[in-house]
Amino acid sequence: MSSIAISLLDIEDDASECLVAEDYQTREGKWCAGCGDFGALNAVKRLLAKEQLKPEKMAFVSGIGCSSRFPHYVNAYGFHGIHGRALPIATGLKLARPELDVFVVMGDGDCTSIGAGHWIHATRYNPNLTVLLLDNNIYGLTKNQTSPTTPQGYKSNTSPRGSVLPALNPLQATLGVSNASFVAQTADWVPAHMYATLQAAYQHTGFSFIRILQRCPKFTPDVFQDQIKNPDLTELLVHEDGVDAPGLERLFKARRVHDPKDIDEARSLAQRTDMLRLGIFFRDDSFPVYDEIRSVRPVSPEEKVQGLEREFDRYAV
Repeated sequence: MSSIAISLLDIEDDASECLVAEDYQTREGKWCAGCGDFGALNAVKRLLAKEQLKPEKMAFVSGIGCSSRFPHYVNAYGFHGIHGRALPIATGLKLARPELDVFVVMGDGDCTSIGAGHWIHATRYNPNLTVLLLDNNIYGLTKNQTSPTTPQGYKSNTSPRGSVLPALNPLQATLGVSNASFVAQTADWVPAHMYATLQAAYQHTGFSFIRILQRCPKFTPDVFQDQIKNPDLTELLVHEDGVDAPGLERLFKARRVHDPKDIDEARSLAQRTDMLRLGIFFRDDSFPVYDEIRSVRPVSPEEKVQGLEREFDRYAV
């Protein structure tokens, strides 16, 4: 059964009050020291403060995993769902409450394994959701099992001789779905880029899918060590319609001008393994948005009660 995490909103509805990042956190995050989830939470808090979003006007939905503890820590409405089911829950919420800003937070196992079907179809539906895939290449909460994104040959409790299959590439998979409208990749060790990417995703109307690469300090601390030690192994995708955080050009010399409207180049770049690439791979604001074409007429509390009573009357003895 799903567990629900709802933050009681303790900030007054005062239009003149300016909220800061810390106003959006309810309690200290309970993740391992060095976990990339902390960086993602900090970037989200910065975004919420930048956009001055009201806590009572947004919701965070998650599945199961370390990353899915997000709703417990954000001062907003939250739903901590079941494994792999965050996207249908979030889509239903957006249909019923279109005025809410809805964020979805999932892990790599949560999204790309048990939730893969929902992930593919949510991409095709293109609901107006901001979706964060926190990808540390392992099942962390359940203590070190191979996930779909675990690198081939990487050892875990379920693959003691190393993962047999090539890792699933979430960018390739998402870009291969018709109606995908926003696909980006960033990394927890480049916080300026992560924040800029989240901001661009939030401002996009449609299904904004952001893969956030990160390390699990307990089970996969070394998966991106080469790129962290040598920034020349990372290429930033830059464009006037993409993201380009100030100051990063001094650290990352490899920069590629990529038009995010070019789906063919986006797919080609996502497939290549010669460099680690960060940026917006694809973006198209013209695609139809599911919650707009399937808008639900608001239902009053009285109508809801009447509907329930009609259903109860059907089974009256």
